[in-house]
Amino acid sequence: MMSRAASHPWFAVIRRQLPLVLLTILVVALAVPVANIAVPAFTGQRPDQELTEQAVPAWQQVPRDLSLPQGISPLKDSAPVPWPDTLAAQLSATLKTDGGGTFTGVVQDAATGQVLFDREGAKSRVPASNMKLLTAAAAVRAIGPDRRFSTTVVAGTEPGSIVLTGGGDVLLGAGESSRDTVMGHAGLATLARLTVQSLQEKGVKGPLRVQLDDSLFSGPALNPTWNPEDVAAGETAPLFPLALNSARYDPAVTTGPRPQDAAMSAAEAFSAQLTAAGAAAGLTVTPGVVRGKAPAPEKQAAQKPAGESTEKPADGASQAPAAVIPGQMLAEVQSATLGQQVDLMLETSDNYLAEVLGRMAAVAAGGPGSNDGATAVVYRQVQDTGISTDGLRVDDVSGLSLGNQVSAGQLAEIVRAITSGTEPVLRAAIGGFPVAGLTGTLGSRYTDPSTEGGAGLVRAKTGTLNSVIALSGYVVDADGRLLVFSFIGNRLEPGAAGNRAALDRTASVLASCGCR
Repeated sequence: MMSRAASHPWFAVIRRQLPLVLLTILVVALAVPVANIAVPAFTGQRPDQELTEQAVPAWQQVPRDLSLPQGISPLKDSAPVPWPDTLAAQLSATLKTDGGGTFTGVVQDAATGQVLFDREGAKSRVPASNMKLLTAAAAVRAIGPDRRFSTTVVAGTEPGSIVLTGGGDVLLGAGESSRDTVMGHAGLATLARLTVQSLQEKGVKGPLRVQLDDSLFSGPALNPTWNPEDVAAGETAPLFPLALNSARYDPAVTTGPRPQDAAMSAAEAFSAQLTAAGAAAGLTVTPGVVRGKAPAPEKQAAQKPAGESTEKPADGASQAPAAVIPGQMLAEVQSATLGQQVDLMLETSDNYLAEVLGRMAAVAAGGPGSNDGATAVVYRQVQDTGISTDGLRVDDVSGLSLGNQVSAGQLAEIVRAITSGTEPVLRAAIGGFPVAGLTGTLGSRYTDPSTEGGAGLVRAKTGTLNSVIALSGYVVDADGRLLVFSFIGNRLEPGAAGNRAALDRTASVLASCGCR
């Protein structure tokens, strides 16, 4: 018996049209793969090119449009972790010394801390400039990333005397302050102009005598563990709490000898700027600068707390001339933030800046601004992060000393604390890691075929002494997993080019590794 639906008129229509519908479905099904083959002929994109691009993670593809901001999606904990045995096999093939000496190394999963590769990772070694990673973490924790250092001019005890007082800014520029830079963020020409303005408002006619107070730091200006030849070559210089261009004659020339009295050089530059600024206002400046102690501020002298960068006379405009009170601040300029200075220190591996930041961390923690104060605060801050200090020895905070002892495991843990640890304040140090093939001390590396796979992907602090080489940093691997690593070579053959290449190849393996 025919059903009621089957007897309906529209059922007969559907039955008549069914072959045509099925034919249409078949044509569409066949058209899709044909289109996949034909369309590239018009677009210029080959099928194998499309498949290759799909296989390469987005964060490892070359940007199609450099004018657009590039970024990566937040990493997912679900990304697979490299298989330790597979990873070890690949790293063992690249982590080989050129001549004598040995490499130690550690690779960890940043999210979990799981050790994925360990070659004597607990063995204490000379870390060279990788020591600056400990200093960066200590400075950020002890001082705070937003802190600025003030360079001030205060009224002296004798009429007409003014005291240039160093507050830890060794990145002063000789000219006007440059707000968009770290080096030269605070300028002595600006400080001189503000000083003259303040003195005019107070009715001071001159002559002026400039004194220098650089008493914030104490103890020897040079670390006794440093090789005098390194000092003579300009690797560092005697330390003071104010200097021009990180104690360089020219900010654009980062090699060669440095001033041996960077504070006095800065004070003489200030005196010259003050002379020029004062000439138009009828103020004269007595030639010559002498050291002196800034008097303690009187109660009437309001002291402006450190905060956002400011550039103005300390008291602002006044309606009538006021007497200059000994110890009263007349003018002030402020440095770039501590976080910005840490980035510059790591990116350029500036030994002088590292040592100054170590001393400033000691002062912030209530200790002396000395070599001993700096090394003590770095050790203590590492300890306070929860990282084991077994075998750790801190003889300086820049890495020039051969007495420093740090393990690859400790350095990897510091990098992990900075990139993904439980203290958000440490993230302030992440931007200073040089980028392979692009910035800082890695800018000229990762250019040959054996290492170019890590270019733009590896971010790491370098370290080099005569027989020491090190590389510690982080990388997102091909599967989207964040890895931290540290590799240290000691007792190497001096000048052997293969050692640096070995570290770069090893880090490049991590960048391209799926290792499953």
